Amino acid sequence: MSKTPLLSFVPTPVGNLGDITLRAVETLRSADIVFAEDTRTALKLLSHLEIKVRVESFHKDNEKKNIGRIMELLEEGKKLAVISEAGSPCISDPGMYLSAALREANVTFEALPGATAFVPALTLSGFDTSDFYFHGFLPHKASEKKSEMEKLKKLSTLIVFYESPHRVTETLKLLLENFPSPISVSREISKLHEETLMICNENDINTLTLKGEFVLVVNNRKGSEPEEKEDFRDLAETLIKEGISTKDCLIVLKAMGIKRNAAYSAINEIING
Repeated sequence: MSKTPLLSFVPTPVGNLGDITLRAVETLRSADIVFAEDTRTALKLLSHLEIKVRVESFHKDNEKKNIGRIMELLEEGKKLAVISEAGSPCISDPGMYLSAALREANVTFEALPGATAFVPALTLSGFDTSDFYFHGFLPHKASEKKSEMEKLKKLSTLIVFYESPHRVTETLKLLLENFPSPISVSREISKLHEETLMICNENDINTLTLKGEFVLVVNNRKGSEPEEKEDFRDLAETLIKEGISTKDCLIVLKAMGIKRNAAYSAINEIING
């Protein structure tokens, strides 16, 4: 089999179609077959790019069944591209079993860099992103969620979750019970109605528009708050002088890892002179 990659995992836009890379377009254009998580979405994208290519289904329920066929196509010298509905294959999307099988069979393949939802969400959170843990979707069963929470609470870092609109309210309540607030909530990344909100309590959850896919970023970094209030007092004083409300000041300081009581105490001292 050729050592030149014949199979490419190709990221597709999570929102704006203009986010697709030139290399991704070239790879899709040169493919003999595109294996797609959602063939309807794939055909719309390919039509937009004016690419005519054969498209076949490749989703979580048929990924393992497709591996043998894909191997045969590669043996025949066919150029293949694998795409998810949006974002990068293998990242909370189909592809990991195929990737493992290709690696096990010593087949050369490539993964193109490109669109994903959690990287912009990390930037938009305002948290210290020097390290983080990507978790993706939580399990559906309550017992499995509880077990997962106990493991995740031991991590001293940012934790990134994906969530769907019909589960995000329940998930945010669970996260507020187990992790420090605020929680950064981004939805509709790279789309017209993109927004990022900081959720501090259950009342804030009611302000969410329950549409689109969500990225939730929890700051569970332990020991990150300054030991002395003076370390963040200057920032708090500047925010207050600029007319920022006490609530918003608290959100900013908590996002920096400052404990709520310490932040609130410092703000009160500044306001009351």
